[in-house]
Amino acid sequence: MSRTCNITVKLDEQIGVINPHIFGHFIEHLGRCIYPGIWVGEDSKIPNCNGLRKNVVHAFKSIGAPIIRWPGGCFADAYHWEDGVGPREQRPRRLNIWWGGEEPNEFGTDEFMMLCRLTGAEPYICVNVGSGSPSEALAWLEYCNYAGNTKYANLRSKNGHPEPYGVKYWGIGNENWGCGGSFDPVYYAWEYRRFATYLKQADRSIKLIACGHTSRDWNYRFMEALRDHIHLVDYLSIHYYFGNAQRYGNDVEFSDEQYLNLLFDVQHLEYQIQQAAFIVDFFSEGRKDIGIAVDEWGVWHPQATVESGLYQQNTLRDAILAASVLNLFIRFSRKVWMANIAQAVNVLQSICLTKGEKTILTPTYHIFNIYQPHMGNIALKADVESPIIREPTEKDYVARQRFQRRLKSLKALDVAVSISRDESNLVITVVNQSLDEDLDVKVTLSGNREFQGGSFAIVNAVDVRAYNDFDFPDNVRVREESLEAARGKEFTFRSERHSVSRLSLKLGG
Repeated sequence: MSRTCNITVKLDEQIGVINPHIFGHFIEHLGRCIYPGIWVGEDSKIPNCNGLRKNVVHAFKSIGAPIIRWPGGCFADAYHWEDGVGPREQRPRRLNIWWGGEEPNEFGTDEFMMLCRLTGAEPYICVNVGSGSPSEALAWLEYCNYAGNTKYANLRSKNGHPEPYGVKYWGIGNENWGCGGSFDPVYYAWEYRRFATYLKQADRSIKLIACGHTSRDWNYRFMEALRDHIHLVDYLSIHYYFGNAQRYGNDVEFSDEQYLNLLFDVQHLEYQIQQAAFIVDFFSEGRKDIGIAVDEWGVWHPQATVESGLYQQNTLRDAILAASVLNLFIRFSRKVWMANIAQAVNVLQSICLTKGEKTILTPTYHIFNIYQPHMGNIALKADVESPIIREPTEKDYVARQRFQRRLKSLKALDVAVSISRDESNLVITVVNQSLDEDLDVKVTLSGNREFQGGSFAIVNAVDVRAYNDFDFPDNVRVREESLEAARGKEFTFRSERHSVSRLSLKLGG
């Protein structure tokens, strides 16, 4: 007999609009992500759209991928964009200093823009600060966005693209505290100010993303150094990878304790978001609203090394983690305006894996698929009552000793709720993180509205260690059914153990 849990939806307590960009993606010239995960070439026997792997294009499009970040990552601060435009046979080969091997530059700006056009995604370009210059960044902006009779606008037209691309989102460097140049925060602030001044002057419609850190000290010192130039910052980025072999185990081999450790640690990402939000609000209050971009995040298993091209398998556990993180972003939609999971194809927490002509969809892909209805909705608060499946231990404080704060218990249910702009539809995503217990969940509406039926989608498998491979691509999949019983002020549904569910509900009254 399963226990009953409660979700009470607070219809009159709005959090904020859910920016579709929090469901974004990231691709870098690393391992098999670009070659041959995305780019196979026009002469390839692999089905392609002008050189882009057709199945991957379809995967991006089918989940409504809202934004794609490129070209890095660490690769960005060693990348010179002019190497990647013009006739491909004339493009130079370069050493890939961070990820090894040689970069053929077959996939460059125009190919990236073609990917975005075919998938419907917004392009997000990260410029080279570490080994580049403001003049190089300005030239790239001119190539992408200017419609006039100038050197780089004409070069774009000569390369077969007379109309401007209109790229709105530009990152000023990547991890400049590390692989992006080993800057300190004050020096990076000076560089950021220099790049941003010229880019904003050239195109006032663009949005600029500053490189932040999972260090409160870095973010504070950076923002303090820019306190008189806050108008140049639109987003502060933070990166967060769940990577600890001892604590989380391997990609497909992990204990029950390591499974719970991973989900328990989502609260550390929550803490980083809270700290970054506090700092940007402190320095920008009364002048402008600055968003947080978690533009690299995901699980980094020990199998993913430079030698392996950062390839790892993707289990149902990874999908559950992805859903819990997306729920977190939804609950923080007031400040989290963008997020980009790393990385889309064949690298880290991918949505697709490729092998020869084959492409399979990972469990993480299915999460992004069923979460689409949240996009553009208004996030709502909800009260959640469910069993506790893990209490904090002394080991948790040792593992995160630099975070001197109270740790929270891990509940079986993790929930996010949103309502459509016209208030006619409600979306509830429910993660049952329990390994061994199905739960009956009663959903109740506050206020005078009522449920009028809906639909139900669930991602699950027989075991939390299940994954999709090229012989068995549907071990983890989506199951859908009707929710016609969801009527009146409340209803109950069954939440299966180690599953992710999406309830799409019609509202009346």
